[in-house]
Amino acid sequence: MADQQAPSGPSLRIEKIYLKDLSLENPGAPQSFSSQEAPQVEVALRSRGEQIEENLFECVLTLTVTAKTGDKTLFLVEATQAGIFRITGVALSDIQPILGIHCPTVLFPYARETIADAVSRAGFPPVHLDPINFEMLYQQQLASMQPQAQPQAVAPIPS
Repeated sequence: MADQQAPSGPSLRIEKIYLKDLSLENPGAPQSFSSQEAPQVEVALRSRGEQIEENLFECVLTLTVTAKTGDKTLFLVEATQAGIFRITGVALSDIQPILGIHCPTVLFPYARETIADAVSRAGFPPVHLDPINFEMLYQQQLASMQPQAQPQAVAPIPS
């Protein structure tokens, strides 16, 4: 009989994935459906994570997709996808990269599907978002938070 022990190293387990909020605006309908101009689509994202109990963390990923032709908004969809993750075997000081990289990576496919479905239900062709490199975004965010190195005055070298 196999021993049913908990993993001895770090562990990340998905407890629940859920849609926390969904908003859709279709302000120009029905006139916007006759537009022949290709819309410009903008995507914005943000994520946050917080501890809700010992070893239990909520990560929230919000995607906002706006499509415009000229100065007219065809549609705006905002989906807030969330998950509860059990993280064990990791020091609290090392949790931030997990909440900033791994958890949003898990949530993204769910949010992408929600966006595509909402846009389709609004009467437009679905928007299929490209994959996102959350590790790169996390590293960029860390770099932007670092204090800028101040140039130091250099004393002239005597001749």
